[in-house]
Amino acid sequence: MITVAVVDDHPVYRQGLAHAVDASAALNLECAVDSVEELERRGVTPNVVVLDLGLKGVSGADAVRRVCDLGATVLVVSAEGAQKDVVDAIGAGASGYLTKSSEPEEITNAIQVVAAGDTYVSPTLAAFLLRAAKADDRASPFALSDREREILALVAAGERDADIADQLFISVRTVRSHLDRIRDKTGRRRRADLTRLAVAEGIVPSEDARDA
Repeated sequence: MITVAVVDDHPVYRQGLAHAVDASAALNLECAVDSVEELERRGVTPNVVVLDLGLKGVSGADAVRRVCDLGATVLVVSAEGAQKDVVDAIGAGASGYLTKSSEPEEITNAIQVVAAGDTYVSPTLAAFLLRAAKADDRASPFALSDREREILALVAAGERDADIADQLFISVRTVRSHLDRIRDKTGRRRRADLTRLAVAEGIVPSEDARDA
């Protein structure tokens, strides 16, 4: 059973999301609160915290870092869907990102994905992460090829090997060969670590970095 906390300062949305979590047989709702500070006061450490970014008090990437410091996995579900918001949240430690337009079933599925140690980004947001990686021509310190950069961007977007193969018109075996080379070059093994590497190295750049 995956324990979950919901942190959102909009009462109606918080209650609706808490109900969706509570209704899932795979999830156990630990608490639903309106701020990171209240979560800290509760003294709980759920497996996954579903976190809004536009909170009163600690918010944005700082909220992600504070919750990660508690030892929980963070799935952001926010009204903010700009590229910079996604990249900053993942860079701060979030394992997944959805907008509040997502269906409850997608959110509860994403909770299970990130609880298993994978990353999850909605397909809509994934598309511009891939475009960002293609637009960024900075050399990688790990000497990644253009194809490896594309694959790393799609990993950061939460895509599975089969989905990456479909999008790039290559075989799953080829995707996995590229991933093996990426892991050998970077020393990162887990997909969550590869996601954070993509952000840190500018393979998935923020708007500010691209405009600089």
